[in-house]
Amino acid sequence: MEKEVNIEKVKYTTLINEIGVLLQKGREQVAHSVNTVLVQTYWLIGRHIVEFEQGGKEKAEYGSFLFEQLSKDLTQLYGKGFSRANLLYMRKLYLTFPKSETLSNVLSWSHYFEILRSDNELEINFYAKQTEKENWSVRELKRQMKSMLFHRLALSKDKKGVLELSEQGQEIQKAEDILKDPYVLEFLSIPQNYQYLEGELEEKLISNLQYFLLELGKGFTFEKRQYRISISGKHFFVDLVFYHRILKCFVLIDLKRGEVTHQDVGQMNLYLNYFKKEVNTEGDNPPIGIVLGADKDHVLVEYATESIGNQLFISKYQLYLPDKKQLENELNKLLDENE
Repeated sequence: MEKEVNIEKVKYTTLINEIGVLLQKGREQVAHSVNTVLVQTYWLIGRHIVEFEQGGKEKAEYGSFLFEQLSKDLTQLYGKGFSRANLLYMRKLYLTFPKSETLSNVLSWSHYFEILRSDNELEINFYAKQTEKENWSVRELKRQMKSMLFHRLALSKDKKGVLELSEQGQEIQKAEDILKDPYVLEFLSIPQNYQYLEGELEEKLISNLQYFLLELGKGFTFEKRQYRISISGKHFFVDLVFYHRILKCFVLIDLKRGEVTHQDVGQMNLYLNYFKKEVNTEGDNPPIGIVLGADKDHVLVEYATESIGNQLFISKYQLYLPDKKQLENELNKLLDENE
C-alpha cells in the first residue's frame, strides 16, 4: 500500500513539472505576443503623428509644443508610456520603417528604442537585423552598439559590402567573416595603463566568458583553455580553443600582451598544423588561428603570413570603447571614396 502511495507521489510530481513547463511556455508566448502588438501599436501611433504633421515635415512653430502636449494629455488619459521621448521615437519608428511588414516580430519596443538612438540608416538596419539573428537581449544590444560593432565590421568592407551588411546583417560563410579588428574588451575593466600579464588577461576573459562570446560573435562555443599539444617530447599550450558551429571548425586564439611578432605567427601555424592532423575528425573543416595582440605592425604581418596555407589571422584588441566620432568619420570617408 505504501509503495502505491510513493508511485502516486512520483506521478504527481511529474504532473506538477509538466504543468510548470506549459505555464512557462504559455507566459513566454503571451509576453512575445504583447511585445509584437505593442510595437505595431506604437508604429501606428507614429503614423498618426506624422500624418498630423502634414506629411512628416515637423514645423518648428508647433513641433516641440505638440509632443509636450501629447505627452501630458495621453499620460493623463492612458497612464505611463507616453513620455515625450517615447512619442518622438514612435514617430521615428514609423519614419524609419514606413512599411509595417518590415518590423521584426522578435524585437521588443525596448530593442527598437535603443536602435533608433542612431541617426544612421545603415546602422539602424544592421542592428535590427543582427539583434533578430542572434536573439540579443536589450543589454547585449546596448553593449554591441557602444562597442561600435557595425562600424568595426563595415570598415573591413567596400561600399557594396557595407550596404550588404546593413541589409542582411553579418553573414558568416568563410573564416574572414568571424574576424574583428580591433576586438573590444572593455568588459574586462582593466585600467588602460595597468601592466597586466598574459595569464591575467586570459583569466579575466574566462571569468567574463559570456561577454567574450558576445564579442566573438555568433557560432562560437568554448572548448578549452591552455590546450596541451605534445610534439617530440616538447609541450605547447594554446591559450583558448573554441569550436565554430557554422563554419564547423576549431578556432584557436593566442593572446599577446604587446605587439605580435613573427615568432607568434610561426607558433600559431604549428598549432594549426597539429590540429589538422591530430585533432580534427571527419566533418571538421581546417582550423582557424587568431593571434590577438595589443598592437601589430601591418608590414610585419604581411611578410609573416605570406605563403602560409593555413587560415591564420592577426588582430588587435583594445581595453576601452572605441572613439565613436573617429569611426564614423572613417566609415563616411570609405563610403565617399566608393562613390
